[in-house]
Amino acid sequence: MTAAAADRVAGVFSAAGCEGTLCVRALAPAAAGGRDRDQAPSEVVLGADTPVVPASVIKLPIALEAESAFAEGRLDPRERVELGPAERVPDSTGLSLFTDPAVVSLRDLVVLMLTISDGTAADALLRRVGTDAVNARLAGLGLDATLVAADIRTTIDRIGQDFGHSGWADLVAWSATATPEENAAVDALLPSAWSLDPASGNRTTARDMVRLLDLVWRDAAGPPDACARVRALLGQQLTRHRLASGFRTPVRVAAKSGGLAGVVRNEVGVISHPDGRRYAAAVFTRTPPGADDPAVNAAIGRAAAVAVAELRERGR
Repeated sequence: MTAAAADRVAGVFSAAGCEGTLCVRALAPAAAGGRDRDQAPSEVVLGADTPVVPASVIKLPIALEAESAFAEGRLDPRERVELGPAERVPDSTGLSLFTDPAVVSLRDLVVLMLTISDGTAADALLRRVGTDAVNARLAGLGLDATLVAADIRTTIDRIGQDFGHSGWADLVAWSATATPEENAAVDALLPSAWSLDPASGNRTTARDMVRLLDLVWRDAAGPPDACARVRALLGQQLTRHRLASGFRTPVRVAAKSGGLAGVVRNEVGVISHPDGRRYAAAVFTRTPPGADDPAVNAAIGRAAAVAVAELRERGR
């Protein structure tokens, strides 16, 4: 990566008021199959090996393990799971808003998890496939900087518990009647919460996530049917205001977004140009609570666009 490109990426993050790490890699063209083992990948990086909080990006390896279990016959994708109020994760979309128990197949839980980032679906799948299995797959792929330390409910509720509440919902209810000074005190300490510290909670790096995407796009992360299913569902994610905001049709973006507590905003995905060139991108940002959310979201797309433009100028 040239110094000028590095400065441009860093400038995008600075202008949005956030810290950011990035890794963007040129993938082998679809017709070329796997990359020659002796050929070093062409990448643009900024803090790519810095540990970060993945937030809902961690749902990508959960989906890969679930789809691999389906493809290998270890789980029946049609198996039904009943999800009632006790299983629901605090959220603003999907199953968390349901009044009545819902019965969903395992394979449709993957759809909910990857398209609308449904936390209840993610935790149901994680219970079924097992945290150890997800982490074992990550380790087997050489993604040593990535770890699932907790499910989504634990990740969210632990934030409330760190401030003396029973969970996230209790913290939100308290915040509604707290004084401005009390809320400011929580905001000041929020970034140091267990779930927002990659040394304690779920963790990854931009480089690890790009490696994972590269493997998924080469059918090398698991059974080919599993990789194909994950690729297809990433292409149907509803979030379009982060990576996708940096590109215009006919460029296609298949991605998984993530955010946590107004501090972490991330997205990883693959950007496909009509000339056949493709780029795996991972962008992770961090801000103090109360930052300009639209500005940071747009910065994720702009930073990726700067990196992709750099690689395309190199002919990659």
